[in-house]
Amino acid sequence: MASPQCCANPPTLSPAGGEGKVVDSFGGIKAYVAGAQDSKAAVVLISDVFGFEAPKLRKIADKVASSGYFVVVPDFLHGDPYVPEDADRTIQVWIKEHAPIKAFEEAKPVIAALKEQGASSVGAAGYCWGAKVVAELAKANEIQAAVMSHPSFVTVDDIKEVKCPIAVLGAEIDRTSPPELVKQFEQVLSSNSEIGSFVKIFPGVSHGWTVRYDSDDAAAVKNAEEALTDMTDWFNKNLK
Repeated sequence: MASPQCCANPPTLSPAGGEGKVVDSFGGIKAYVAGAQDSKAAVVLISDVFGFEAPKLRKIADKVASSGYFVVVPDFLHGDPYVPEDADRTIQVWIKEHAPIKAFEEAKPVIAALKEQGASSVGAAGYCWGAKVVAELAKANEIQAAVMSHPSFVTVDDIKEVKCPIAVLGAEIDRTSPPELVKQFEQVLSSNSEIGSFVKIFPGVSHGWTVRYDSDDAAAVKNAEEALTDMTDWFNKNLK
């Protein structure tokens, strides 16, 4: 479910942010791209409800790209991120118009475009809303590695169907995916010897901590950097 935590600490969106560039169509969808296009390993980053213009998400994309990946951050929200100030359009209303399953279908041509470009391995990482999209991609065997950070809408049944190596980064303070649920994910994954997995619950952090942290809070920055390192390490292990 979408909880108030899904919408806490909204970013100030920046269409021109990042060291990469925005392209009008990558696999048929507008996207932010970073890194060497001829890289054999690619990563699709899938945003939370605030979309692909979030500066910290683009910063993550740039850092992943600096590790040798071509990174694509598609605008699966089609220029319509959630706006907390819009009282007439609650998160529940917004979600009905932006079902993760729709983004899952739109992600397939993006992955196909990466393969056509020469990528031999593709990973995907999703935050909150985007983690559900990643779960669907992992279930459909569309990707070679998955990372979910503070996931929303992901169920134990989803995890049972995952077909690629997957990392789950959870928060201790998370009503959307509480530690109890993340531990259930871990139990399911650890019982499946065919699928590599990494599950970690970060102490003292709240839902959204990887992409919506306070830049002036040294501890928050450190936790976000640790999550980024864990994600990059997972991709290095499974995509290269």
